[in-house]
Amino acid sequence: MTRFWITYLQLVELFVSSLVHLLYGFYIFSSAVAGDISQALNEYFQKPKLNNVEVNEGKLVKGDEERETNANDLPPIVLVHGIFGFGKGRLGGLSYFGGAEKKDERVLVPDLGSLTSVYDRARELFYYLKGGRVDYGEEHSKACGHLQFGRIYEQGHYPEWDGDHPIHFVGHSAGAQVVRVLQQMLADKAFKGYENTSENWVLSITALSGAFNGTTRAYFDGMQPEDGRTLKLVCLLQLCRIGVIIYDWFDIPWLKNYYNFGFDHYNMSWKNMGLWGLVDCLLGNAGPFASGDWILPDLTIQGSIRTNYHLHTFPNTYYFSYATKRTTKIMGVTVPSSILRIHPLLFIRVLQMSQWRHPQDVSPPYKGYRDEDWLDNDGALNTISMTHPRLPIEHPNRLVEKDADCQPLEPGIWYYKFVEGDHILFIINRERAGLEFDLIYDTIFQRCRNHVFRKKLPTLPNQIHH
Repeated sequence: MTRFWITYLQLVELFVSSLVHLLYGFYIFSSAVAGDISQALNEYFQKPKLNNVEVNEGKLVKGDEERETNANDLPPIVLVHGIFGFGKGRLGGLSYFGGAEKKDERVLVPDLGSLTSVYDRARELFYYLKGGRVDYGEEHSKACGHLQFGRIYEQGHYPEWDGDHPIHFVGHSAGAQVVRVLQQMLADKAFKGYENTSENWVLSITALSGAFNGTTRAYFDGMQPEDGRTLKLVCLLQLCRIGVIIYDWFDIPWLKNYYNFGFDHYNMSWKNMGLWGLVDCLLGNAGPFASGDWILPDLTIQGSIRTNYHLHTFPNTYYFSYATKRTTKIMGVTVPSSILRIHPLLFIRVLQMSQWRHPQDVSPPYKGYRDEDWLDNDGALNTISMTHPRLPIEHPNRLVEKDADCQPLEPGIWYYKFVEGDHILFIINRERAGLEFDLIYDTIFQRCRNHVFRKKLPTLPNQIHH
């Protein structure tokens, strides 16, 4: 009888979680559509007056040229989205970063695969900036069963990118880990035809709720804690997997132009695989979910350790991380720190993650693992995972309690600061975060512009060797 009730409660929780995620997805999609319709109507009924434009044409052009010249002197700030995210050009005029990109004159917001692996997204990010056809690598492509080449960027968004023209990166959630993987690829000269790449192409990395060390949420959503690779038979991620496969199989052009999960290099369209190919994918015999080449295995603790094993913190790059949490302790018990200030999409997970216990019959993911270290969270990631890379080896780090603690900022060290907020406080809905939204992004952009402009390579902490 006890087992029956446990199963019943798990199914109820799955139903509620699925419904909440579905409704939120519909809300985001409908908001984007409504925004586009509103913008189109405004443009139609409020056409600019040609006379005013002609009178002021000279001044406008001159001002634009001056602003463009000044902006071109600055290294770009690249905002990299997280899981289920999107870049400029997707979901109409909706901004993943809540319009933060408008705070600086030189900001790029790439659109990467929203569910593709950290590895694939890092490759896509390189070609987004440099231009050319995305090359996922021959060995990786064969191992995962997808095409070696993907999207073509006729013109890179920053083709002059090199050691003399480095870039600032700001990554939210899994986007922060994507940037770290990209920097390691640059250091390893992993891009064919670009033998001069180096880690010094990256000027700074700022992580906003960065997914450095995995999350216990992955196990609540359906990843097996035994290996961090396979899915449970009945879980939220199974529903997600089925939905994504069907979405890609139907391959509706206008819909995929509006939002794309990023699996085009798997050729899951009905035109390529037919009905039996769809069945094969749904049964788990083919596609990204069969090969493990998607984002969730990278977000387990085991997956993050596998990734981090090859990643370094480099001595000439500046690092800063904001670690969010929405939990507190009451009489020694970790509980959500608020009800109204936690997004409905995340409240159940904040509660569940604060009560996480690793299965006793499963080996811990690493030596020295303790449940109590992983209780504080923001509804998507554990706070311990967001401060700095710490598994399998802890990287140089320093806690920032006040601004004076990081002035001057030194490269080669992960500075981190705790912020009270859930995982999506600083994205999508700017009004929800209020003044805190502006404070966070203004500080990030100001730090990029004023504190970490590298004119010549400094001599600072030794590179870590794993």
